[in-house]
Amino acid sequence: MKRLSLLLLVLTLISCSEKERNCQDFKTGTFEFTQEINGKKVTSTFTRTETLQIETFNGKTDTASVRWVNDCELVLQKLHPKTMNERKAISMTILATDENSYTFDYSFVGDAKKQRGTVTKLK
Repeated sequence: MKRLSLLLLVLTLISCSEKERNCQDFKTGTFEFTQEINGKKVTSTFTRTETLQIETFNGKTDTASVRWVNDCELVLQKLHPKTMNERKAISMTILATDENSYTFDYSFVGDAKKQRGTVTKLK
């Protein structure tokens, strides 16, 4: 009986700690993403519609198509790539959301190495 009670308690705690995912709230809007590159924090801003993402980083603007795989997964493909690396599509999965931000994993499509980031919705 004690084992059953302990198991129920553990299952209850696990289900309570599951992250919230309101991905619909982040499909469109204006966002900010800060990351560390070579030990320096850099920020990009982007506006996303249902089908396009326009990003400004270091004074340069880039446009990518957006294809939603499901409510929380999308694939970005640059429309005007300048290098072979820029031709690679980027897969993104929203892992958790809160009021004005989301945490996500991203990688080149087909690449097993994933990185994690947090995006803040500005409007």
